[in-house]
Amino acid sequence: MTSTVSEATEFSHLTSQVRAAGLFGRRRGYYGLKTALTVGAFVAAWLAVIRLGDSWATLGVAALLGLLSTQLGFLSHDAGHRQIFASGRPNRIFGLVIGNGLIGLSFGWWVPKHNAHHANPNHIGLDPDIGLGYRPPSEDSEAGRPTRVSEWMDRWQGVAFLLLMLLRSTGLYVSGAVDLLRRKNRRAAVEGAVILLHMLLYFGVIFWTLGPLTAIAFIAVHQAVFSIYLGFSFAPNHKGMPVLRDGTRLSFAERQILTARNVIGGRLLTFALGGLNYQIEHHLFPSVPRPNLIRAQSLVRGYCADNGFNYCEENLFDSYRRAIFGVHAAPLSNEAS
Repeated sequence: MTSTVSEATEFSHLTSQVRAAGLFGRRRGYYGLKTALTVGAFVAAWLAVIRLGDSWATLGVAALLGLLSTQLGFLSHDAGHRQIFASGRPNRIFGLVIGNGLIGLSFGWWVPKHNAHHANPNHIGLDPDIGLGYRPPSEDSEAGRPTRVSEWMDRWQGVAFLLLMLLRSTGLYVSGAVDLLRRKNRRAAVEGAVILLHMLLYFGVIFWTLGPLTAIAFIAVHQAVFSIYLGFSFAPNHKGMPVLRDGTRLSFAERQILTARNVIGGRLLTFALGGLNYQIEHHLFPSVPRPNLIRAQSLVRGYCADNGFNYCEENLFDSYRRAIFGVHAAPLSNEAS
């Protein structure tokens, strides 16, 4: 490994290369078109629900809305990283409209939570996302022998992971609501009002248009597809990668690169995963707009090769295998440097 000083110099040089290539520049045309198409499809899907009325065919539209809700979530994610506009306020307004208004998730709660993940990816006790999909070695095992609990977890953690994915959106709704009640300030009141409006429209349209049983089935399908798609979009990025413990000494670049995984695929995969398949580039430069990440890849690969960092890339199947079936990398030792 290079020394801390020389590595900092190298990373500063990489940042200069990314900046010189114009990759920090905003992509308003891209985001304008993508927002218009996604929101337009979202509105059209709801109009289709009203047009179909109390029909089981609306469950197909509910599944489509689950997919579109996740795509809207990707846009909210990009706004949270200030990828869309140059200043913070327009990004916050955009995130409020998309996240709170169209999806019903608290943008103000999610942003600091996600920033904590970026600051300490895969760090036990510091990364708020590490709990799902990672089971640390059992402290009750003796001489490396697994306990009954660890054996049960090894056998069923894939099923548990899938079940937790079904509840992901519910957990996000609840956590956001709890945070709003805790904050009790003006910004939280505005966020809460937007979410309340979303809920009134969401449940109002559903129960006004559909019968009770169809309405319940519609909500279940919509939220299940949204939860699974959202969860499976984030799962390949860090699950199964090395985890960090207190005392592990890593530079910023090492921390971001060694705990992240890119997913190999073409444009369709990039669309499906909201650009999160370029996870290493995204973690090194979170404010670089999504469509620019692919252009940063060659620069980051060269930096990793020059500094001896493992640039992890896997196909989608292998990344899911690690996340769902518990094929995990070992925790990095405290002596890592």
